[in-house]
Amino acid sequence: MKRRSELNPSAKQVKYFLIALIACLGLVCLYYGSSFAPGSRRSDEESSASDGTDPVYGGFARNRDFDELHEDQEHNPEIPKSIPICDMKFSELIPCLDRNLIYQLKLKPNLALMEHYERHCPPPERRYNCLIPPPLGYKIPIRWPASRDEVWKANIPHTHLAQEKSDQNWMVVNGDKINFPGGGTHFHNGADKYIVSLARMLKFPDDKLNNAGNIRNVFDVGCGVASFGAYLLSHNIIAMSLAPNDVHENQIQFALERGIPATLGILATKRLPYPSRSFELAHCSRCRIDWLQRGGILLLELDRLLRPGGYFVYSSPEAYAMDPENRRIWNAMYDLLKKMCWRVVTKKEQSVIWAKPLSNSCYSKRDPGTYPPLCGTDDDPDVTWNVSMKPCISRYSSKMHKVKGSGLVPWPQRLTAAPPRLEELGVSPEEFSEDTSIWHFRVVEYWKQMKSVMQRNSIRNVMDMNSNLGGFAAGLSDRDVWVMNVAPVHSSTRLKIIYDRGLIGTVHDWCESFSTYPRTYDLLHAWAVFSEISERGCSMEDLLIEMDRILRPNGFVIIRDKPSIINYIRKFVTALRWDGWISEVEPRIDALSSSEERVLIARKKLWDEDLMLM
Repeated sequence: MKRRSELNPSAKQVKYFLIALIACLGLVCLYYGSSFAPGSRRSDEESSASDGTDPVYGGFARNRDFDELHEDQEHNPEIPKSIPICDMKFSELIPCLDRNLIYQLKLKPNLALMEHYERHCPPPERRYNCLIPPPLGYKIPIRWPASRDEVWKANIPHTHLAQEKSDQNWMVVNGDKINFPGGGTHFHNGADKYIVSLARMLKFPDDKLNNAGNIRNVFDVGCGVASFGAYLLSHNIIAMSLAPNDVHENQIQFALERGIPATLGILATKRLPYPSRSFELAHCSRCRIDWLQRGGILLLELDRLLRPGGYFVYSSPEAYAMDPENRRIWNAMYDLLKKMCWRVVTKKEQSVIWAKPLSNSCYSKRDPGTYPPLCGTDDDPDVTWNVSMKPCISRYSSKMHKVKGSGLVPWPQRLTAAPPRLEELGVSPEEFSEDTSIWHFRVVEYWKQMKSVMQRNSIRNVMDMNSNLGGFAAGLSDRDVWVMNVAPVHSSTRLKIIYDRGLIGTVHDWCESFSTYPRTYDLLHAWAVFSEISERGCSMEDLLIEMDRILRPNGFVIIRDKPSIINYIRKFVTALRWDGWISEVEPRIDALSSSEERVLIARKKLWDEDLMLM
């Protein structure tokens, strides 16, 4: 009789095959489970660090060579089918302005200098690699221009400002909406009347604060809900309205929900992320800033930002109250500004308006050793990212000194006229004109693609994530939108041209989170942004999640980049819930195309509440 093994050779082979198959499947599951599960990391170092942490921390491949990652993609798609949703308590998260992070990391900012309101970004292992949910009951924002005066209460469910500022007409709760009567701490009767009164103080023609187009860019510090900036728009003035994420923590969120240009920031220890000579007028209406601290360093920062002959409108008790303390502050402020060569142009009722000198001549006439000193010739006043404020006066360039002014033409001509500071960048007027024409064509093509799905007035707040010379924003000038032009750190010197065109913007490093609330922009335009950050070893997936945080539901992303980058990003569209509508084209090659490009346009879905509660 034959042995059992001899009787069934085929059964034995099947048994070994099944054992081998099970082992292989186990290894595959272990690999994919450890590598791609939401909330975990791929590297050994990161995976060990993530053990036992909150599932909102974690993420995707980091610091890998993109070509290697893309090559892996061809064989083993490393794309999650879904990305986890953050807890509802993070619905208003601003990662680099999260004061909880300061406590968790045991940082010790100087509270007296307001360092706790400056940027403190989480390290890679603590980034929130989940999608920020909208609050329950969220609605598509009210369209501009109606949004200037009212927003949905459910979108920003905070009413404490309405109660706290009830006597100042900041905002009023009205059923399921919040209304904005146009008042402010200093202008209870409306920003529109206040703006006219300032124009009359300066004797500008037709009571228009834009002074026949010569005042275009305004800096409103301590802006509240930005009603001052809202009513400047009818004067063809665009304001950079700035306020910190402080006890009035939702003021900038309300401003952006209204469709008004605004940003989070504070005058503390770092230079503001704007180039020198950016604004014709700065405004402080009871902005609660101690301008005399540290030898007046905050006034010196304001001096850096103002153009030759620029105005500082100061509406505050120090300008008019007669009690001893306010008189002391006024006298000290007056003496300091006089030493800075500023002069009082007009003073009436509760406001005073100073003006800067037109040239460097006054500085040379000061007594030797006068404080504040002039900055050294080695100081570049246009370098701002993570640069400390300087206790010195930024002198004008020799060209500005010679012409006694900025040399800019009035608005709207300055949008397309080649500004004098182009010469500092080595860009010719012809190259500038060509850049403007190319972007005009590109914008027209973008809008043709989106025309079938874009509703009237559905886009108001726009961000250009790599603004270059501002051509994209200029191409949108005939549409009722405003653009936050973002100059990446490596090209931050070009931001001065943005301001010289009568536009606004900021410097930013896209390897970090942007200083804005979630759901604040209707359209994000990213030209070669992903190529740039991937070359620096930063995570493209982190940037996608950050863009989703910034983007409003039903908003659009336009990503223009190399085909390999677009191929990779496209695989995340469903997981990001950006598949409400998708278009992908190969655009025409032009003078700005450094290589072959593709354009991906995607629309973010409005989540249903069942998804938010998952």
